Amino acid sequence: MQTTFTPEQLKDPATQRSNEILRSCVHCGFCTATCPTYQVLGDELDSPRGRIYLIKDMLENDRDPDEKTVKHIDRCLSCLACMTTCPSGVHYMHLVDHAREYIEQRYKRPLTDRVLRWVLSKILPYPMRFRAALAAAKLGRPFSFLMPDARLRAMLEMAPKTIPPVSRNDDPQVFPAEGERKMRVALMTGCAQRALNTDINDATIRLLTRLGCDVVIADGAGCCGALTHHMGKTDESHRTAAKNIRAWMREFRGQGLDAVVINTSGCGTTVKDYGHMFRTTDLANDAAKVAEIAMDISELLIKLDVPKLPDQGLKVAYHAACSLQHGQQIKTYPKDLLKRAGFKVVEPADSHLCCGSAGTYNLMQPEISKQLKDRKVQTLQAKSPDIIAAGNIGCMMQIGSGTDIPMVHTVELLDWATGGPKPPALSRDL
Repeated sequence: MQTTFTPEQLKDPATQRSNEILRSCVHCGFCTATCPTYQVLGDELDSPRGRIYLIKDMLENDRDPDEKTVKHIDRCLSCLACMTTCPSGVHYMHLVDHAREYIEQRYKRPLTDRVLRWVLSKILPYPMRFRAALAAAKLGRPFSFLMPDARLRAMLEMAPKTIPPVSRNDDPQVFPAEGERKMRVALMTGCAQRALNTDINDATIRLLTRLGCDVVIADGAGCCGALTHHMGKTDESHRTAAKNIRAWMREFRGQGLDAVVINTSGCGTTVKDYGHMFRTTDLANDAAKVAEIAMDISELLIKLDVPKLPDQGLKVAYHAACSLQHGQQIKTYPKDLLKRAGFKVVEPADSHLCCGSAGTYNLMQPEISKQLKDRKVQTLQAKSPDIIAAGNIGCMMQIGSGTDIPMVHTVELLDWATGGPKPPALSRDL
């Protein structure tokens, strides 16, 4: 794709990067076949190719974003299926992230939009605030039908039936390896996950220590910054991400770290991009090092050699989170691990398509999100599984709200199979 950015415009690192990405696009349209919003809406402007044209026009002409451009970019899930499909290697993620930051800086949204986005950015990344909000939403859920805005109804309806108690395992500390130590790793405990489902981190710690890892919960680490990053709120996202970088590098330079382990794939995609996010800052080198040693839990478990176990007699439908299969290009490890642990693994039709969760997308675009959720639930249920497993808390909440089939994290099943307790979700339903 030919571009016409001026030398002055190209002095901006973000514009320079977007120019590189735009010039790699050859208009082939392969991306439209795997774009969930294009599949649902059938509008070229709701495909990656259409959005690329809109972003190019906006950035090249240095114009304030208009309502049409903002609408179609807001509808993007950032599922990154287009990056898996693209034969030209167009790095759509960096381009749409730049567009969102540009929109945040130069477009005045309607008041209700501004308020909702501010509320989400001030609550979701903070576990205790999020817990309080979930408790309030739980009380208000019976009255959700009175809400005039579909987004407010979605926020009330997302509240789980039960809010788990705070897990003290998420406090800064070190869990020593059982037996011979093979690795010393930092576990990212996250933010929303700590409020929605504490079983995941607990299971991760048990499994890793059982397999010979010292597990460090680093003092000062918290939200990865993804939620605000994808809203275009760069300053906020960088503040929280910088805390993680400093916390993990203290451990790295202290007693050492072999990896930063992440069990929420949406966070993993962002942490692995820290090198790019901080490339022009004084944290560039440290951010690049953190990105280099960041690993999804499945990547680390493959290295740790999970024991091969007999048949568990359970069929597991594996949902591949977009941030894992497209964002991190990890496709086989979780399935391989589950099979090795004795589970029969099946996959739904169109497993490359998003479930519609996508961070805050199910709250900000509830109508499109619901269509994608319904499609995903139908394809999963068609496999008649005993359990549905995924590697991302957002997907678990989204899919779990549409089915009675028990929904668990992959690591919970692996922990159970290797000697840990039965996942609470299964104890209630199996």
